[in-house]
Amino acid sequence: MQQDILINFSPQETRVAIVETGAVQELHVERSLERGLVGNVYLGKVARVLPGMQSAFIDIGLERAAFLHVADLMSSVAARHADDKGEPAPVVPIEKQVFEGQSLLVQVIKDPIGTKGARLSSQISIAGRLLVFLPQDQHIGVSQKIPFEQREALRSRLQGLADAAAVDGKTGGFILRTNGEDANDAELSEDIAYLRKTWARIKEASTRLPPKSLLHQDLSLLQRVLRDLVSETTQTIRIDSAEQFKKLQTFGQEFMPSAVDKLQLYKGERPIFDLFNIDEEVGKALGRRVELKSGGYLIVDQTEALTTVDVNTGGFVGARNFDETIFKTNLEAAGAIARQLRLRNLGGIVIADFIDMTREDHRDAVLAEFRKQLARDRVKTMVSGYSALGLVEMTRKRTRESLAHMLCEPCPVCDGKGSVKTARTVTYDILREILREARQFNPREFRVIASPDVIDILLDEESQHLAGLSDFIGKPISLQAEGAMSQEQYDIVLL
Repeated sequence: MQQDILINFSPQETRVAIVETGAVQELHVERSLERGLVGNVYLGKVARVLPGMQSAFIDIGLERAAFLHVADLMSSVAARHADDKGEPAPVVPIEKQVFEGQSLLVQVIKDPIGTKGARLSSQISIAGRLLVFLPQDQHIGVSQKIPFEQREALRSRLQGLADAAAVDGKTGGFILRTNGEDANDAELSEDIAYLRKTWARIKEASTRLPPKSLLHQDLSLLQRVLRDLVSETTQTIRIDSAEQFKKLQTFGQEFMPSAVDKLQLYKGERPIFDLFNIDEEVGKALGRRVELKSGGYLIVDQTEALTTVDVNTGGFVGARNFDETIFKTNLEAAGAIARQLRLRNLGGIVIADFIDMTREDHRDAVLAEFRKQLARDRVKTMVSGYSALGLVEMTRKRTRESLAHMLCEPCPVCDGKGSVKTARTVTYDILREILREARQFNPREFRVIASPDVIDILLDEESQHLAGLSDFIGKPISLQAEGAMSQEQYDIVLL
């Protein structure tokens, strides 16, 4: 299936849309202020060694010093590998490996969080499109997510390609990523060359730049378009920034020459995302309900542990009989669900609740269509078929934050629950709280500050109960409406 890639660039945000058959299938977003540090390589300077914690603080030019544990030193990593082979692995204390003022090549493996600095490792790894390069190692590995029976053949093949590209007899270590499982030798060799060239640049910069310098930053979203998103089916890559178009051309000519001819500078008057109504589609992808062309619809609910998709016929009554109506709706839903998983970037466990079908051939046809649509997804998926309850269970690899988590935040009113207590429920909460407070304290007066809807109920329907409570506790209760408060918010002030 042919695809087009559209890139909308601004200094604050880069958005990339992948369009197939005239509809957006994937959206990737990167914001300049939120770009993480994981993968960055620095020439750090050891600021302090802590033998008691077997750790060191490394200055890499950030606001806070970064943290390096002895287990993440390259010598310790090598010792663990030796231990895996059944050989003794000597434990060398960190104070005998690093010293204050020493320059050290390090890579960020965890971003700073709160008051904690970044976590570092001295084992450098550089991610490519199909491979991960370990320049200080000689290990050839294969992703454990690739079936076990295929790993040995892939490992031998990769070893041969690495040996053929060795420099001064040193191959370096490589790990085959999951999306490299079906790559041919030419694609793997191209990735090996790209990774070696990147490592040569890092080494050269480490001899030229002073300590606390950034030597390598993981590719920006623009560059990852050429590395990760372009495929044989890509027809065009259109970008609406002349400056970034030239930078992409330069990057592509050096690292991804096969993609350069597909680059085009978009000069149209309409915003590039308006060509395929992408902003409108993104708006729909943030909602629960997805309309189907037939009149049916999907309900998509994303939770912490899994995502559920419910299929409904809605207003679709166009088939010859009820079974055909359900079958047609489910067939259309199979393609729509696969598209929504890509567009929303939903990962982990996914449960699809298709409408119940009585005929076995209909069930098989819907499942086959679902698998066919999922096969277009660059992210690895696995469908286990129908469960005992008639649900289709599947998994989709998590690659990055989902679209909703990236573009949205929990509602400040309901705190992400999707519902709030009724005004009457909050009213009764207030009455109970006043009684509780009256047993512990002895104020002159209780003042209730709440939303107008809650105050209205206290003044009208619950006025008798409020008066009775005031008599029971022997204290006056005054009311104050506060329009800025949400329905669940209230304060009881002791005067």
